[in-house]
Amino acid sequence: MNLLVKNVTIADPQSSFNKQQCDIRVIDGKIQSIGKLSPEKEENVFDAEGSFLSPGFFDLNCAAGDPGFETKEDIQTLTATARAGGFTGLALLPQTDPVIQSKSQVEYIINKAKNNLIDVYPLGAISQNREAKELAELFDMQQAGAVAFSDGDKALQDDGFMSRALQYAKGFDALLMVYPENKSIAGKSQINESKNSVLLGMKGLPALAEEMHIARDIFLAQYNETKIHISNISTAGSVALIRKAKKDGVQISCDVTAHHLVFTEDLLTDFDSNYKVKPPLRSKADVKALIAGLKDGTIDAITSQHRPEEIEFKNVEFEIAHYGIIALQTVLPLLLKTGLDASLIAEKLAINPRKLLNLNIPVIEEGAVANFTVYNPNEKWLYNAVNNYSKSANSPLLGTELTGKVTLVYNNQQLFKD
Repeated sequence: MNLLVKNVTIADPQSSFNKQQCDIRVIDGKIQSIGKLSPEKEENVFDAEGSFLSPGFFDLNCAAGDPGFETKEDIQTLTATARAGGFTGLALLPQTDPVIQSKSQVEYIINKAKNNLIDVYPLGAISQNREAKELAELFDMQQAGAVAFSDGDKALQDDGFMSRALQYAKGFDALLMVYPENKSIAGKSQINESKNSVLLGMKGLPALAEEMHIARDIFLAQYNETKIHISNISTAGSVALIRKAKKDGVQISCDVTAHHLVFTEDLLTDFDSNYKVKPPLRSKADVKALIAGLKDGTIDAITSQHRPEEIEFKNVEFEIAHYGIIALQTVLPLLLKTGLDASLIAEKLAINPRKLLNLNIPVIEEGAVANFTVYNPNEKWLYNAVNNYSKSANSPLLGTELTGKVTLVYNNQQLFKD
């Protein structure tokens, strides 16, 4: 398929055309030319006046239900949802049933997702059944195609186990992506510990539970002289710890979810379970610190933390509702709401996630393989049941008007146009 994208502003800090308004011609899956171009015969022309063209977005932290929980989300609906949100690549968490913890299970995910516009990369479990008792088959899974390892939303509590996992992963340069929560402090908390939790009469989760766990992992990574990635940080203290660790030479990286950059604990006064996420929504001061951490390079990447859930697990009392929101289609509007510029969005949402996983990074240059997302930052659209591609509907943004719309996605010689 030959394609000409006209009048688009390139948002790619790697590209010599960054911040320039250009036309881009794609022939047989490659960017043939960039400049002021005239349409050719039998060429699909897309006028992108007022829009940005970025390397295709990549999500480091999303969950489906396949295998075992296909009623929440399967690979087909997950990739359709990702495509509509501007993503051309996904790292898929292993929190399924059975858990993705062997070579054959990694191959199952790869085969299920092949020949798709979206590149799907399995993350293997760090521990058997995500129980943090025995190591999973990390090396075999890496050989089969797992790009990193995670126990998903389960934090690794045992210090000795975590240290041994880091030592083992170091032997074949594998990346462990860990969720930070000290369970003995967190307990059965529901929301952020603050005056709000007192007013709402709910047990609060202190920032200390996250920060102590990150401090432990910094010490272990430093002691074992290996790399580590912290998933879904949410507090100002976490940003400060990781900033200092990077200055001290620790091989640490981290990410933050898009919704933790916009939503705060103040939204919980009506006990809307669609705002129940893990880690919990924090304070305005935490949000400010997270955005500052993105801008100064402390935080490496932004994720969706897409967590589909059936209605019977969300349309219940707040205390018993499951955690999580569907988020792949709403990442871009939330980031635009924070005021992040297009180049920084490309860096944190397209370039750095692939860099962390040692994957090929798409670049907007002549001769490069075409893998990009076009979006209009000013276009308004109604997010509703009609254009929600997920099987689930657990989002507080459904039924609202959003600003910032993905209009075209191209990858693997496949085109999606909205």
